[in-house]
Amino acid sequence: MTKAVNETRDRTDGEGTTEHELRLQRYFPYRLARLAEQVSLAVAEVYADRFALSRQEWRILAALGEQPRLPTKEIGRLTTLDKMNVSRAMQSLEVRGIVTRSRDPEDGRERIVTLSAAGRALYRKIVPYALAREADLLDVLTREEVATLNTVIDKLLSATDRSA
Repeated sequence: MTKAVNETRDRTDGEGTTEHELRLQRYFPYRLARLAEQVSLAVAEVYADRFALSRQEWRILAALGEQPRLPTKEIGRLTTLDKMNVSRAMQSLEVRGIVTRSRDPEDGRERIVTLSAAGRALYRKIVPYALAREADLLDVLTREEVATLNTVIDKLLSATDRSA
């Protein structure tokens, strides 16, 4: 383990044995999860209040906005949602006329999801708000810090992909 991250502190147990003590507020995975949750909640204000979408629904809408035709199983991977969350959000989006599902002609068990015209229009309405919220959040960083943050995130994602 490198010295770059101070997630533990050595302490002596009174008998000369050194133990490691986890300091949750400095523990990287905890801090990252906490940051992700806070950012997600801050961005959720955009699509929840103005557009009545849940976080799960927004993730699916955003994935389909980028790739307008996706197999259901791919949506889970792209959005990091489990099957149950994808299924519930998908049902809600379909009932509201935001997405349509059809059978995959190559694999009859698989469903292909697409944005409806209403879904594309909704996506186009939300994107400027989402980008503005992102800019507000990143405004506390310099341009160089944003570039460094992106590099660090890419490196960490790559490291987690290799270990998975």
